[in-house]
Amino acid sequence: MATTLQHNESLVVLASINTIITLPDDSLLLTPATITVSPVTGKILSVVREVLPRSSFPSNTTYSDLSPKFLLPGLVDAHVHLNEPGRTEWEGFNTGTKAAASGGVTTVVDMPLNAIPPTTTLAGFREKLRASQGQCWVDVGFYGGVIPGNAGELLPLVEAGVRGFKGFLIDSGVDEFPAVSSTDIALAMTTLKDSPTTLMFHAEMLPPIAASVGDYVQISDPPLAPQGDLFSYSTFLESRPPAFETYAIEEIVSLAELAPKLHLHIVHLSAVEAIPILRKARKEGINITAETCFHYLGLAADDIEDGDTRHKCCPPIRSQTNQDRLWEEIVEAQGEGCIKTIVSDHSPCTPELKLLPPHLQTVDDDSLRPNMHHSDSGIDMTLPSEHDHGHKSCTHLRPELKSTDSDVVMSLPSESPSPVEEQPNPLSTTAVSCCTAATTSHPNPAPQQRLLPITATNQGDFFAAWGGISSVGLGLPILHTIATDRAAHGLPAPDLVDMVRMCSQATAQQVGLYHRKGAIKAGHDADFCVFDAEESWVLRSGEMRWKNKVSPWEGKQFQGRVRETWVRGEKVFQLGAPGSGFILGRPTGQAIIEKRTA
Repeated sequence: MATTLQHNESLVVLASINTIITLPDDSLLLTPATITVSPVTGKILSVVREVLPRSSFPSNTTYSDLSPKFLLPGLVDAHVHLNEPGRTEWEGFNTGTKAAASGGVTTVVDMPLNAIPPTTTLAGFREKLRASQGQCWVDVGFYGGVIPGNAGELLPLVEAGVRGFKGFLIDSGVDEFPAVSSTDIALAMTTLKDSPTTLMFHAEMLPPIAASVGDYVQISDPPLAPQGDLFSYSTFLESRPPAFETYAIEEIVSLAELAPKLHLHIVHLSAVEAIPILRKARKEGINITAETCFHYLGLAADDIEDGDTRHKCCPPIRSQTNQDRLWEEIVEAQGEGCIKTIVSDHSPCTPELKLLPPHLQTVDDDSLRPNMHHSDSGIDMTLPSEHDHGHKSCTHLRPELKSTDSDVVMSLPSESPSPVEEQPNPLSTTAVSCCTAATTSHPNPAPQQRLLPITATNQGDFFAAWGGISSVGLGLPILHTIATDRAAHGLPAPDLVDMVRMCSQATAQQVGLYHRKGAIKAGHDADFCVFDAEESWVLRSGEMRWKNKVSPWEGKQFQGRVRETWVRGEKVFQLGAPGSGFILGRPTGQAIIEKRTA
């Protein structure tokens, strides 16, 4: 076993009979392996395709045989909203990267919007970097944003080290990140056409003629008015049909000839109707790919209960039939498939902005924030002052909202919240009528938890709630659980090698980091995920590491759990260890600002 060591350097050695390594031709192999790491450089020194005993190494070696657990390259989540600075109450570098580390994610790439300022200028990028200092538990890369009028900032951002750029073809939901027109897209393409970068799109666009136009439904007369209850998920789903996605992707493809070498990428693809368009474009030589998200592969519209706004996101979670077709496409990712990567699109907000129904409103006191303004898909709305939602004897005033989303700003009631009793368990809430919030005390309440006051009847309104799913760090258990079940029923499903390909290797390639991330290979960063494929567990709110403990994954049972996470040769997380598992006791992640070269 040949290694290159510095003088008196000790070794870190990890081994497992189940290791997924990268071969010289970039193919992946599940094999017994022993990985030797330099704790000085944080790099992988060698990969040997057998499990070597501890006796093969010097006495000062730190040696771990992790068998039969899987030793995987650390995941690269290429779509995460950390929101700091500016909306740190939604999420921040500290909590967001802790959540990532707890799930085997060793690199995240931060989206350019929801922070204030957004990463649409070089000055905004510098503010983002300052905010990240000393807070990151994993390594963090950054995207720049494309908005009207900032074309002159794009090349300086490339030089500063952003990994790619994102623009919206529909309102983003925040005023500081407006949607781009076709003219803006064309200018961005021509500006970036010779740069080693990726131009990405939130691909929803209002078709010229549509039965529904997103959130305009709330202020429109028939036939644009919603055909159902605003608290019904089906009403929301019908307001954002697949045509929103297909129309946007057709527009992007029509402009691709302006930058034939530029990598184009569709973020969070949900509608399978877009797949033939992308496949055709790729066959014609257009350099375009797509990603989908864990929530589109694990949640289905058929199962979403009325009022459960935890499930709201844009594009929306679609039918079980649609989900099945997405699974079929990712299984084909090595061949003709257009979906090459799977990401979280971790897009959190405060619990207040989710307008949760009473039984879902348990939050930490630390998460309570002052009144905040938001919107959903950029549509200003004055909602009806009264709303009858099946309770004929009771109506309430509804606050005026400005609602947008995509990933609403909401003016919450200005009155101070009335105190309520603490609840012992966020999954166990008391019965609440539409008029009053009845609570009961508990002799041993969980610390810092209580129910939000119920003051209006817009709780559970899918159109008024902010959209976004919190899930960073849950990706591997989600995929493994559902894939295992699908395979047991004879349905197309990826194996762990495929998951590494789409969540580590391809995501690292997408953001120009594959020379150091996304592979167990000599010379790469020693980033590892130790995964127990057999452990069964249920996600509780207390196990959510992100700042605001709201997610549709709460209460779900998973098969497979991350036990350890290593970043550049240091173990940063171990499930069950002191310090909530963060054994170093301090964040050691780095901001990745190297200029992209490929």
